[in-house]
Amino acid sequence: MKKVLLLVQTFLMAVLFVGCQFSENLHINEDGSGKISFNFDGSEILQIGGDKITEGKEEIIDSTLVFKDFLEEKKDSIAQLSAEEQQKLKKLENFRMHMLMNPESKEMKFDLYSKFKSVDELDDVFNNFKTASSIGNKNKADETGAPGGNPLSSAEGKDPTRVVYSYKKNKFKRVTQILDKEKLKMSVDSMEQMKMFLASSKYKINYHFPKKIKKISSDKAMFSQDGKSFTLEVGFLEYMENPKVLDVEVELEK
Repeated sequence: MKKVLLLVQTFLMAVLFVGCQFSENLHINEDGSGKISFNFDGSEILQIGGDKITEGKEEIIDSTLVFKDFLEEKKDSIAQLSAEEQQKLKKLENFRMHMLMNPESKEMKFDLYSKFKSVDELDDVFNNFKTASSIGNKNKADETGAPGGNPLSSAEGKDPTRVVYSYKKNKFKRVTQILDKEKLKMSVDSMEQMKMFLASSKYKINYHFPKKIKKISSDKAMFSQDGKSFTLEVGFLEYMENPKVLDVEVELEK
């Protein structure tokens, strides 16, 4: 489990480095159920600075983390969290995360995925995942006296943004709520020295629907041949500076 926690933290830190390709994939069925996955390919990180990242970890790691098992193992730590944080973690019970790190082939990939019965269940799932990873970080800090915390969360443990998904009456929405503009600005400012390295990083959303798309709010979206899917890609820096750049409203044909 310690090895898995290390990889989870590596994933979160890797999002902030050069050459990250991050995609958010959503498949919605006719009844509103479906599957969501967050895919991260950090292979370029290993190709550029692999020796430092894999130092002491030369073995191939190909592992799947079942969050239900993870939450059971960490139940004592979870019981010490606030009711709000415990509720966030509860929403991750059905998620799994596949992690691959191969220093020899220079591969580093992470896939976080789950099926859902309703889009409403997704409620800010990625920030909830960051909350889960911080449990292992906190335990390590308690044991060693080293600073804990999550590299992608604010200093006070509160995320400055929240993403909400909805799907009702042939209309889908992905809406980013800015909860704290000052904290968001601080997060962007903290990456000032990394802008050169983040220039090639991308964040892409791939959404698939049960019916053809009638109209969409973004003029940058690329449609599939059958008209039921779209892809929207932005630079990672652009997304960090303006998280609402990936907000979309989609109307499907009846």
